[in-house]
Amino acid sequence: QGHLVESGGASVQPGDSLRLSCVGAGFTFSDAAFSWYRQAPGKEREHVATIYSTETLKEYSDSAKGRFTISRDNRRSTVYLQMTDLKPEDTGVYYCHRMSYGTWGQGTQVTVSS
Repeated sequence: QGHLVESGGASVQPGDSLRLSCVGAGFTFSDAAFSWYRQAPGKEREHVATIYSTETLKEYSDSAKGRFTISRDNRRSTVYLQMTDLKPEDTGVYYCHRMSYGTWGQGTQVTVSS
């Protein structure tokens, strides 16, 4: 099954940028597709972005389009989520998910507040 470990969450101000990382281990990283999800307090977990094993194939939620970029580095077994122009509504716990296997990381907290 393997496991995922996220990092990079922080408390930032509106308009700031942040890069999240998700390191995978215990499986063939380059074959896997990954998604980022987030969960705001009192809300359901929602999809943010997906990247497939074909690195050029990506999907974004409407709220992420134009501001967030998902990427991967197979040599480092890492998936990234570059977030720019952060807004208070981006606040939440961000989770990395290995698609098709149901593997989740422990999450990393992002707080956007002035």
